[in-house]
Amino acid sequence: MNSILAECAAVTRKELVHLWRARSRMVATGTFALATLLLFSFAGGLDEDALRRNAAGYLWLGLLLASTLALGESFRVETEHNAIEMLLLLPVRPAALFYGKAIGNLVVLVIVGLVMVPFTVVLFDAAPKESVLKLGASIFLGAAAIAAPGTMHAALAARARSRDVLLPLLLFPLVVPCVIASVQATQLCIGGDAMGQFGAWLTVVAAFCVVHWSLGGLLFDRVVED
Repeated sequence: MNSILAECAAVTRKELVHLWRARSRMVATGTFALATLLLFSFAGGLDEDALRRNAAGYLWLGLLLASTLALGESFRVETEHNAIEMLLLLPVRPAALFYGKAIGNLVVLVIVGLVMVPFTVVLFDAAPKESVLKLGASIFLGAAAIAAPGTMHAALAARARSRDVLLPLLLFPLVVPCVIASVQATQLCIGGDAMGQFGAWLTVVAAFCVVHWSLGGLLFDRVVED
């Protein structure tokens, strides 16, 4: 147990160092997400109530669309330099490679999601009525529910010629249920949770996280070795 944790920590450290050195990836993802938010604010018209009601949906749509950019880039360096095979030759289990990559992608998505919150508040007049910690929890778990299957499918599509098109086609149908649950949880933070439904929706997102992160660790070796 300690061995795989040490391997996972080493891969995660490598991913975070690479992420820090290639900060343009995060900047590009954040810029894309904010541009999407801005487009939604114009497309929503002048109905302030409608904009406020749909603010959580706009936030998660922006983050979901931007996630394909971040996830696609996570394997681009290894693919271009034929380094995936070299990674497999290291004394590191495939599960550790998956979790290290997934945690790196999770960091990107969480940072982008948190940066989007103040812009959502300003553009849609959607100041949270519930605790900011609840809002942060919904963004963290929602991002985790996207990062795990996104990492798996990014590795699957990395060697395909049309990987930029293939990734969203594979990913979106799989994560739609957890994105809907994340939208509901986030909207309850923004609009108020009079009926106490936040915990139920967050539990749904957490269940998706458990399933996706467990299956990713079990199946990643078949994805990268095929």
